[in-house]
Formats: sequence, C-alpha cells, structure tokens
Amino acid sequence: MSDYQELGSRLAENWACWVVTITLVVAAIIDGKQLKVPNWITFPMIASGWIYGTFFSPDAGWAGLFYSLAGTAVGLAVLLPAYSVGGMGAGDVKLMAGVGAWLGSEVTLYAFAVSAIVGGVIAVGMVLSQGAWHKHHAQFFSILNEFSTIKDPEQLATIAAERKSRMFLLPYGIPMAIGSIAYFAWAGMLV
Repeated sequence: MSDYQELGSRLAENWACWVVTITLVVAAIIDGKQLKVPNWITFPMIASGWIYGTFFSPDAGWAGLFYSLAGTAVGLAVLLPAYSVGGMGAGDVKLMAGVGAWLGSEVTLYAFAVSAIVGGVIAVGMVLSQGAWHKHHAQFFSILNEFSTIKDPEQLATIAAERKSRMFLLPYGIPMAIGSIAYFAWAGMLV
C-alpha cells in the first residue's frame, strides 16, 4: 500500500473527527465575532452525532447510540456548572455536548481539559494585554469567595449577570476549538 493510500485510509477512518473539527472552527469564528455559538450549529451537531453513533460508527446500533449519548452527557456535564452560575454561554455547553455526541465521553473529557488550559492562557493574556491584572486578580478571588460562601446557584447566577458588564468576555468557542483540535492532532485522530 502506498503512502497516499495509507493516508487516505486513515482519513476515511477519522472522518467523524474532521466533521467535528470543521464545526468547531466555524463555531469559533462565529463566537469570536458575535460572542455567541448559535443553535443552528449546536443542535444539528448533537443530533447528527447521535445518528452517526447509531448508524455509521464502528459500534453502530444500540452500543453506538449509548456511546454517543454518554459522550453528550459528559459534554454537558463538564460545562454545565459554569453555565449555571453565569460563567459560560449555553452555546458553548451545547457545542461541547456535540463533540461528545460525535466522539464519545473519553475524547470529550480530554478535549475539555486541553480547552480549559487554552482558555485559561487566553484569559490571562487578555487581562495582561489590557493592563488590568490587579482588577481581575481581585475579581477572581471575589468570585472564589462567592462560590465557597453562597450555595444557591440562582443567587450566584444573578451576581454573575450583574458583574458581566464589568468583565472581559472570552468567546469560549475559540479556546474550545483550539484545545479540542490540538488534542485531536496529538491523539492522531486527524490523520
């Protein structure tokens, strides 16, 4: 088998990861411009992931559907706490659920972990570039204090909504795309 045939074979095996990668790039571009990941990207991504898992994945059938649903649940679970207190948009949560629907729970956990690191680095870079380290440093510890003392998620969400206009907003679709795609590349899922 030639190198080109082998590459073609590997790309055919990993086409689902390419669907997710392209979707993440489109979502990141839109999020960067509009500070929102629209439902016309997230809902079809989730539903098509379930269809892929059920009918076209290597484990097609009930096992594939379960694999896809479990991935969706993990994608929701990793970002839902941040969303519930106003620290994340719903589109970001649904986008990560879409990653899970297509690629399963384990890949979603790793993609989330790398995305969180990338998001942290970008957030620190944004704060430093604006010369607002002391303001956001104090705000960070204020938020940690709120989390440790206020146990009501609705009250935390209200406080976060009031604070939102004074904060730098990070379109999380961007670090999610960078982190996820970096993980896919490192794991050899793109070739």
